[in-house]
Amino acid sequence: LGHRGLPLMAKMPLGIMRPTMRLAQLSPSQAPRASCSTSAHPVLVSLHPSRPAAGLAAAFAGGCALRQRRARAASAASDLDAAALPVASALSSVLGRINAAADGRSVQLVAVSKTRPASAVEEAFRAGQVLFGENYVQELLEKASLAPPEVRWHFIGKLQSNKVKKVLSVPNLKAIETVDSSSLADRLARVAKELGRGVEAPALDVYVQVDTSGEETKGGVDPEDAPALAAHIVKACSPALRLAGLMTIGAPGDFSCFDRLIEARRRTAELLGLGQEELALSMGMSGDYEEAIRAGATSVRVGSSIFGARPPK
Repeated sequence: LGHRGLPLMAKMPLGIMRPTMRLAQLSPSQAPRASCSTSAHPVLVSLHPSRPAAGLAAAFAGGCALRQRRARAASAASDLDAAALPVASALSSVLGRINAAADGRSVQLVAVSKTRPASAVEEAFRAGQVLFGENYVQELLEKASLAPPEVRWHFIGKLQSNKVKKVLSVPNLKAIETVDSSSLADRLARVAKELGRGVEAPALDVYVQVDTSGEETKGGVDPEDAPALAAHIVKACSPALRLAGLMTIGAPGDFSCFDRLIEARRRTAELLGLGQEELALSMGMSGDYEEAIRAGATSVRVGSSIFGARPPK
Protein backbone atom coordinates (compact mmCIF):
# COMPACT_ATOMS: atom_id res chain seq x y z
CA LEU A 1 0.00 0.00 0.00
CA GLY A 2 1.21 3.48 -0.85
CA HIS A 3 0.05 7.02 -0.18
CA ARG A 4 -3.03 7.06 2.13
CA GLY A 5 -3.65 3.38 1.70
CA LEU A 6 -3.97 3.40 -2.10
CA PRO A 7 -2.35 0.55 -4.02
CA LEU A 8 1.09 1.44 -5.30
CA MET A 9 -0.09 0.75 -8.85
CA ALA A 10 -2.14 3.96 -8.60
CA LYS A 11 1.12 5.86 -9.00
CA MET A 12 2.25 3.93 -12.06
CA PRO A 13 2.67 5.94 -15.28
CA LEU A 14 -0.21 5.58 -17.69
CA GLY A 15 2.12 4.02 -20.22
CA ILE A 16 2.41 0.95 -17.97
CA MET A 17 -1.35 0.50 -17.82
CA ARG A 18 -1.69 -1.11 -21.23
CA PRO A 19 -2.15 -4.88 -21.25
CA THR A 20 1.13 -6.51 -22.29
CA MET A 21 -0.54 -9.23 -24.30
CA ARG A 22 0.21 -7.94 -27.82
CA LEU A 23 0.62 -11.22 -29.66
CA ALA A 24 0.01 -9.82 -33.10
CA GLN A 25 -0.91 -6.55 -34.75
CA LEU A 26 -3.02 -7.78 -37.65
CA SER A 27 -5.81 -6.25 -39.62
CA PRO A 28 -9.33 -7.64 -39.11
CA SER A 29 -9.03 -9.43 -42.44
CA GLN A 30 -5.89 -11.27 -41.31
CA ALA A 31 -6.98 -12.67 -37.97
CA PRO A 32 -9.86 -12.78 -35.49
CA ARG A 33 -9.89 -9.74 -33.23
CA ALA A 34 -10.80 -9.40 -29.58
CA SER A 35 -10.68 -5.83 -28.30
CA CYS A 36 -10.47 -4.72 -24.72
CA SER A 37 -13.42 -2.36 -24.19
CA THR A 38 -11.20 -0.07 -22.12
CA SER A 39 -8.86 0.79 -24.95
CA ALA A 40 -9.05 3.39 -27.67
CA HIS A 41 -6.49 1.27 -29.51
CA PRO A 42 -7.82 -2.31 -29.44
CA VAL A 43 -5.41 -5.12 -28.64
CA LEU A 44 -5.38 -7.67 -31.43
CA VAL A 45 -5.07 -11.30 -30.35
CA SER A 46 -3.86 -13.85 -32.88
CA LEU A 47 -5.43 -17.22 -32.17
CA HIS A 48 -2.23 -19.16 -32.75
CA PRO A 49 -2.78 -22.92 -33.22
CA SER A 50 -0.11 -23.71 -30.64
CA ARG A 51 -1.93 -21.80 -27.90
CA PRO A 52 -5.38 -22.86 -26.64
CA ALA A 53 -8.03 -20.26 -27.45
CA ALA A 54 -9.54 -20.49 -23.98
CA GLY A 55 -6.20 -19.68 -22.39
CA LEU A 56 -5.71 -16.68 -24.63
CA ALA A 57 -9.21 -15.41 -23.89
CA ALA A 58 -8.68 -15.74 -20.15
CA ALA A 59 -5.35 -13.92 -20.29
CA PHE A 60 -6.83 -11.20 -22.46
CA ALA A 61 -9.81 -10.70 -20.12
CA GLY A 62 -7.44 -10.60 -17.17
CA GLY A 63 -5.33 -7.90 -18.80
CA CYS A 64 -8.42 -5.77 -19.52
CA ALA A 65 -9.72 -6.15 -15.96
CA LEU A 66 -6.31 -5.21 -14.55
CA ARG A 67 -6.19 -2.13 -16.72
CA GLN A 68 -9.65 -1.04 -15.54
CA ARG A 69 -8.65 -1.48 -11.89
CA ARG A 70 -5.45 0.51 -12.41
CA ALA A 71 -7.34 3.29 -14.21
CA ARG A 72 -9.78 3.61 -11.31
CA ALA A 73 -6.94 3.59 -8.78
CA ALA A 74 -5.02 6.20 -10.76
CA SER A 75 -8.11 8.45 -10.83
CA ALA A 76 -8.52 8.13 -7.05
CA ALA A 77 -4.83 8.92 -6.51
CA SER A 78 -5.12 11.96 -8.79
CA ASP A 79 -8.02 13.29 -6.70
CA LEU A 80 -6.03 12.80 -3.49
CA ASP A 81 -3.01 14.54 -4.96
CA ALA A 82 -5.15 17.50 -6.07
CA ALA A 83 -6.75 17.74 -2.63
CA ALA A 84 -3.28 18.01 -1.08
CA LEU A 85 -2.12 20.73 -3.50
CA PRO A 86 -3.11 24.38 -3.87
CA VAL A 87 -5.36 24.88 -6.90
CA ALA A 88 -2.58 26.66 -8.81
CA SER A 89 -0.16 23.76 -8.31
CA ALA A 90 -2.74 21.13 -9.25
CA LEU A 91 -3.67 23.14 -12.35
CA SER A 92 -0.01 23.35 -13.37
CA SER A 93 0.33 19.59 -12.98
CA VAL A 94 -2.75 18.93 -15.14
CA LEU A 95 -1.54 21.30 -17.85
CA GLY A 96 1.82 19.56 -17.90
CA ARG A 97 0.18 16.17 -18.35
CA ILE A 98 -2.07 17.56 -21.09
CA ASN A 99 0.92 18.93 -22.98
CA ALA A 100 2.79 15.65 -22.65
CA ALA A 101 -0.16 13.63 -23.94
CA ALA A 102 -0.93 16.10 -26.74
CA ASP A 103 2.58 15.77 -28.19
CA GLY A 104 2.51 19.19 -29.83
CA ARG A 105 -1.23 19.38 -30.59
CA SER A 106 -3.41 22.17 -29.19
CA VAL A 107 -5.83 20.84 -26.56
CA GLN A 108 -8.31 23.04 -24.71
CA LEU A 109 -8.78 22.64 -20.95
CA VAL A 110 -12.20 23.30 -19.41
CA ALA A 111 -11.73 23.46 -15.63
CA VAL A 112 -14.91 22.00 -14.13
CA SER A 113 -15.76 23.92 -10.95
CA LYS A 114 -18.95 22.00 -10.11
CA THR A 115 -19.75 22.25 -6.36
CA ARG A 116 -16.61 24.32 -5.75
CA PRO A 117 -16.82 27.86 -4.35
CA ALA A 118 -16.29 30.98 -6.45
CA SER A 119 -13.02 31.51 -4.57
CA ALA A 120 -11.63 28.32 -6.17
CA VAL A 121 -12.51 29.66 -9.62
CA GLU A 122 -10.73 32.92 -8.81
CA GLU A 123 -7.65 31.03 -7.57
CA ALA A 124 -7.47 29.05 -10.82
CA PHE A 125 -8.03 32.23 -12.82
CA ARG A 126 -5.12 33.95 -11.05
CA ALA A 127 -3.00 30.97 -12.07
CA GLY A 128 -3.89 31.55 -15.74
CA GLN A 129 -7.01 29.45 -16.33
CA VAL A 130 -9.75 31.34 -18.21
CA LEU A 131 -12.20 28.65 -19.35
CA PHE A 132 -14.47 26.99 -16.76
CA GLY A 133 -17.32 24.48 -16.94
CA GLU A 134 -20.46 24.24 -14.82
CA ASN A 135 -23.08 21.50 -14.62
CA TYR A 136 -25.85 23.29 -12.76
CA VAL A 137 -27.70 26.42 -13.85
CA GLN A 138 -27.91 28.03 -10.41
CA GLU A 139 -24.22 27.48 -9.70
CA LEU A 140 -23.32 28.99 -13.05
CA LEU A 141 -25.42 32.09 -12.38
CA GLU A 142 -23.98 32.60 -8.91
CA LYS A 143 -20.33 32.07 -9.84
CA ALA A 144 -20.54 34.10 -13.05
CA SER A 145 -21.77 37.08 -11.01
CA LEU A 146 -18.73 36.81 -8.69
CA ALA A 147 -15.95 35.70 -11.05
CA PRO A 148 -13.59 38.10 -12.85
CA PRO A 149 -15.18 39.42 -16.06
CA GLU A 150 -12.47 37.78 -18.19
CA VAL A 151 -13.64 34.28 -17.19
CA ARG A 152 -15.39 32.34 -19.96
CA TRP A 153 -17.97 29.63 -19.24
CA HIS A 154 -19.04 26.34 -20.80
CA PHE A 155 -22.30 24.83 -19.63
CA ILE A 156 -21.75 21.06 -19.51
CA GLY A 157 -24.81 19.75 -17.65
CA LYS A 158 -28.28 18.63 -18.65
CA LEU A 159 -30.15 21.69 -19.89
CA GLN A 160 -33.94 21.96 -19.75
CA SER A 161 -35.68 24.24 -22.22
CA ASN A 162 -37.21 26.34 -19.44
CA LYS A 163 -33.71 27.20 -18.16
CA VAL A 164 -32.31 28.36 -21.50
CA LYS A 165 -32.98 32.07 -20.91
CA LYS A 166 -31.27 31.96 -17.54
CA VAL A 167 -28.17 30.24 -18.89
CA LEU A 168 -27.88 32.54 -21.90
CA SER A 169 -28.19 35.57 -19.62
CA VAL A 170 -24.61 34.88 -18.47
CA PRO A 171 -22.65 37.53 -20.40
CA ASN A 172 -19.45 35.46 -20.68
CA LEU A 173 -21.11 32.21 -21.74
CA LYS A 174 -19.01 30.76 -24.53
CA ALA A 175 -20.56 27.35 -25.19
CA ILE A 176 -23.27 24.81 -24.43
CA GLU A 177 -21.79 21.31 -24.67
CA THR A 178 -24.96 19.27 -24.09
CA VAL A 179 -27.26 19.81 -27.04
CA ASP A 180 -29.08 16.50 -27.51
CA SER A 181 -32.20 17.38 -29.52
CA SER A 182 -33.34 19.62 -32.36
CA SER A 183 -35.97 21.18 -30.08
CA LEU A 184 -33.31 22.27 -27.59
CA ALA A 185 -31.17 23.61 -30.43
CA ASP A 186 -34.12 25.59 -31.77
CA ARG A 187 -34.86 27.03 -28.33
CA LEU A 188 -31.23 28.04 -27.87
CA ALA A 189 -31.19 29.64 -31.31
CA ARG A 190 -34.33 31.70 -30.63
CA VAL A 191 -33.05 33.08 -27.33
CA ALA A 192 -29.53 33.61 -28.68
CA LYS A 193 -30.97 35.56 -31.61
CA GLU A 194 -32.94 37.78 -29.22
CA LEU A 195 -29.68 38.55 -27.44
CA GLY A 196 -27.96 39.51 -30.69
CA ARG A 197 -25.76 36.43 -30.89
CA GLY A 198 -24.25 35.99 -34.33
CA VAL A 199 -24.87 39.64 -35.22
CA GLU A 200 -24.03 42.08 -32.43
CA ALA A 201 -22.21 39.46 -30.38
CA PRO A 202 -20.31 36.28 -31.27
CA ALA A 203 -22.38 33.21 -32.07
CA LEU A 204 -22.93 30.78 -29.20
CA ASP A 205 -20.81 27.68 -29.63
CA VAL A 206 -22.74 24.42 -29.24
CA TYR A 207 -21.65 20.79 -29.13
CA VAL A 208 -23.80 17.80 -30.02
CA GLN A 209 -23.76 15.48 -27.02
CA VAL A 210 -23.37 11.85 -28.07
CA ASP A 211 -24.23 8.84 -25.91
CA THR A 212 -21.29 6.53 -26.55
CA SER A 213 -21.80 4.19 -23.59
CA GLY A 214 -25.48 3.26 -23.80
CA GLU A 215 -25.92 3.97 -20.08
CA GLU A 216 -29.36 5.17 -19.00
CA THR A 217 -27.81 7.80 -16.75
CA LYS A 218 -25.93 9.46 -19.61
CA GLY A 219 -27.51 11.99 -21.94
CA GLY A 220 -26.93 12.48 -25.63
CA VAL A 221 -28.10 11.23 -28.99
CA ASP A 222 -27.17 7.83 -30.34
CA PRO A 223 -23.95 8.00 -32.39
CA GLU A 224 -25.80 7.25 -35.63
CA ASP A 225 -28.13 10.25 -35.02
CA ALA A 226 -25.38 12.77 -34.35
CA PRO A 227 -24.82 13.81 -38.01
CA ALA A 228 -28.50 14.68 -38.52
CA LEU A 229 -28.65 16.84 -35.38
CA ALA A 230 -25.43 18.58 -36.36
CA ALA A 231 -26.84 19.29 -39.82
CA HIS A 232 -30.00 20.76 -38.25
CA ILE A 233 -27.90 23.13 -36.13
CA VAL A 234 -25.90 24.29 -39.15
CA LYS A 235 -28.89 24.76 -41.42
CA ALA A 236 -31.64 25.95 -39.06
CA CYS A 237 -29.89 27.59 -36.09
CA SER A 238 -27.21 29.82 -37.57
CA PRO A 239 -25.99 32.51 -37.30
CA ALA A 240 -27.04 32.61 -33.63
CA LEU A 241 -25.47 29.21 -32.96
CA ARG A 242 -22.19 27.81 -34.26
CA LEU A 243 -21.60 24.07 -34.38
CA ALA A 244 -18.32 23.70 -32.49
CA GLY A 245 -18.08 19.93 -32.37
CA LEU A 246 -19.18 16.76 -30.58
CA MET A 247 -19.04 15.87 -26.90
CA THR A 248 -19.40 12.69 -24.87
CA ILE A 249 -19.34 11.48 -21.27
CA GLY A 250 -18.02 7.96 -21.64
CA ALA A 251 -18.34 5.10 -19.18
CA PRO A 252 -15.51 5.10 -16.61
CA GLY A 253 -12.63 2.96 -17.86
CA ASP A 254 -14.23 2.25 -21.25
CA PHE A 255 -11.93 3.99 -23.70
CA SER A 256 -13.81 2.54 -26.67
CA CYS A 257 -16.29 5.39 -26.09
CA PHE A 258 -13.65 7.68 -27.56
CA ASP A 259 -13.56 5.60 -30.74
CA ARG A 260 -17.33 5.93 -31.09
CA LEU A 261 -17.20 9.71 -30.80
CA ILE A 262 -14.39 9.88 -33.34
CA GLU A 263 -16.44 7.79 -35.76
CA ALA A 264 -19.50 9.99 -35.17
CA ARG A 265 -17.38 13.02 -36.01
CA ARG A 266 -16.11 11.38 -39.18
CA ARG A 267 -19.65 10.75 -40.41
CA THR A 268 -20.79 14.23 -39.33
CA ALA A 269 -17.96 15.93 -41.19
CA GLU A 270 -18.69 13.82 -44.26
CA LEU A 271 -22.38 14.82 -44.22
CA LEU A 272 -21.58 18.52 -43.77
CA GLY A 273 -18.70 18.57 -46.24
CA LEU A 274 -16.22 19.63 -43.55
CA GLY A 275 -12.77 18.48 -42.64
CA GLN A 276 -12.80 16.39 -39.49
CA GLU A 277 -10.38 18.81 -37.83
CA GLU A 278 -13.05 21.55 -38.14
CA LEU A 279 -15.16 19.79 -35.50
CA ALA A 280 -13.88 19.68 -31.94
CA LEU A 281 -13.90 16.50 -29.86
CA SER A 282 -14.81 17.19 -26.23
CA MET A 283 -14.05 13.98 -24.37
CA GLY A 284 -12.06 12.94 -21.33
CA MET A 285 -12.35 13.90 -17.66
CA SER A 286 -10.14 13.65 -14.56
CA GLY A 287 -9.86 9.86 -14.69
CA ASP A 288 -9.08 9.49 -18.39
CA TYR A 289 -8.19 12.82 -20.00
CA GLU A 290 -4.69 11.72 -20.98
CA GLU A 291 -6.02 8.62 -22.74
CA ALA A 292 -8.67 10.79 -24.43
CA ILE A 293 -6.01 13.19 -25.71
CA ARG A 294 -3.93 10.34 -27.08
CA ALA A 295 -7.07 9.11 -28.86
CA GLY A 296 -7.63 12.53 -30.44
CA ALA A 297 -9.53 14.79 -28.01
CA THR A 298 -9.23 18.51 -28.71
CA SER A 299 -10.94 19.56 -25.47
CA VAL A 300 -10.99 17.92 -22.04
CA ARG A 301 -13.13 18.64 -18.98
CA VAL A 302 -11.14 18.26 -15.77
CA GLY A 303 -12.48 19.00 -12.31
CA SER A 304 -11.36 16.93 -9.32
CA SER A 305 -7.74 16.69 -10.52
CA ILE A 306 -7.60 20.50 -10.23
CA PHE A 307 -9.95 21.32 -7.37
CA GLY A 308 -9.74 18.07 -5.36
CA ALA A 309 -12.31 15.34 -4.81
CA ARG A 310 -15.88 16.60 -4.53
CA PRO A 311 -17.68 16.03 -1.23
CA PRO A 312 -20.23 13.20 -1.28
CA LYS A 313 -23.80 14.24 -2.00
